Amino acid sequence: MQTTPTPATNTIATPEPTPTEAPTPTPTPVFQPHSVEETKPEKYGMNTDIMVNGEIVTKYSRTDKITFEEGFKYTDVKGIITFRGNNYRDTSGVYGTQNILQKKFFEEPLWKQKTGSMQTMAGDGYWSGCGWTGQPLITEWPKSTRAIMNMYDWAKEQETLVEVIYATQDGKIYFYELETGKVTRDPINCGFTFKGAGALDPRGIPLMYVGGGDRNPSYTSPRVFVISLVTNEILYEFGHDDPFAKRSWCAFDSSALVDAETDTLIYPGENGVFYFIHLGTKYDEAAGTLSINPSDIVKWRYSGSRSNVNNKFWFGMESSAIAYQGYLFFPDNGGYMMCLDINTLELIWVQDVLDDTNCTGVLEVENGRPYIYMSTSFHADWRADGDGTAPIPVWKIDAETGEIVWHTDYDCYTVSGNSGGAQGSLAAGKGSLEDIVYIPMGRTPGRWKGLLVALNKKTGEQVWALELDHYIWSSPALVYDEKTGAGYVIQGDSEGNLFFIDGLTGKILDTFQMDGNIEATPAIYNNILVLGTRNCSIYALKIE
Repeated sequence: MQTTPTPATNTIATPEPTPTEAPTPTPTPVFQPHSVEETKPEKYGMNTDIMVNGEIVTKYSRTDKITFEEGFKYTDVKGIITFRGNNYRDTSGVYGTQNILQKKFFEEPLWKQKTGSMQTMAGDGYWSGCGWTGQPLITEWPKSTRAIMNMYDWAKEQETLVEVIYATQDGKIYFYELETGKVTRDPINCGFTFKGAGALDPRGIPLMYVGGGDRNPSYTSPRVFVISLVTNEILYEFGHDDPFAKRSWCAFDSSALVDAETDTLIYPGENGVFYFIHLGTKYDEAAGTLSINPSDIVKWRYSGSRSNVNNKFWFGMESSAIAYQGYLFFPDNGGYMMCLDINTLELIWVQDVLDDTNCTGVLEVENGRPYIYMSTSFHADWRADGDGTAPIPVWKIDAETGEIVWHTDYDCYTVSGNSGGAQGSLAAGKGSLEDIVYIPMGRTPGRWKGLLVALNKKTGEQVWALELDHYIWSSPALVYDEKTGAGYVIQGDSEGNLFFIDGLTGKILDTFQMDGNIEATPAIYNNILVLGTRNCSIYALKIE
């Protein structure tokens, strides 16, 4: 019998694997703000003072340190609770998701409400309707919170309710249900015109912070109000006729920030004072009680070499401050852009932004480094004759040093009391629009015209510019279709036109005609936009 030979076994040694080293993660750059030669505060003759509980001190160090996190972590509250949404001011006043199929507004408003007007302090005119910045606040209150609020019974009993809270120029704060426009509670009459947006507490505590924008007809000075939205009562007022201020004008158009961890209210004023107030908040929802006991009142003031010289380049802040980690970034009425350490109140750097700066910038972190996009206005007869033009730059600023990365200029006209340039605030694109920053330019290329500008974030080059027949003060809002990611810009003008615009091309896709000048800035909750006009109307529009 033949035997089949067994094949020889060739043993091949298995090679030892060469271990692959795990890639070393790129560390997040440590943010260490400092000045360089062009941004040293002494270059601009800056002097600062600090007052703690009524006493001027030479040095300050906060015991409970304040550190703001990323903008999206500012609040867990559903809605828009401060101007442009958070401490980065980067939501453009939009919350939730949008389903955009038709790329237009529904042809009829969901609802429309009327407001009023208030005589100016001089008695020669009226603050009417909703003005600059005029962004409404919108939030969904839990049913348990509504149960203790001074709301109408029907509003308390709804399973869900999203409330529109609108501080307007007739001195009242109005309250509406978002879907229907039905009034949810009596208006609060504070007696001072409100130009700014106000703010709600990011902890969901029913507190509102809002500042008056002008003296009232009795010539009483405006101030900040802290209001309980449980009882609709004013709990605290501050900022009026402050002897610490170097400017007597004490309007408060900025929108506040609150540091939730330390219970601290942060509020800039047109009197040139920054206020930091420990609120001493006590809130017991089960008991239906809310109180504050303000303490540790800290004030910071400044002056520069050109501040208030010949009644130009005034002290004071109208822009809403940006907060990044332990620092604030803000421009002033005198054309200084500043970085302030919140915990020591040391002025870190100063940049020259040329003119009375009222717009609010936007902060973005790019490759681990924060940058601020900012612009300014043209105040008649400061830099140039009011009959001529002045350059209005858009800047990209390194938040660490204050250095200018790039600038792109536009020549703008102005009108006394109704400035040209960037009065509306900037909006930084995300997703499909992530390479673009949007800026509304008033009074260019003609005195009564407007220009919505889209610039490349990396280079400052113009992507597109949409020329409008009427000047613009309102800020753009950016919305994105939740399915396709396509991005759109919503922009109002001074003739009541609200434009729906392709964010990549600048093409107008739809226009809704409102009944008056749109100075105010919209807020958008899911597919519903809320916006008021100077003609005393508030609209709610459906985005389709």
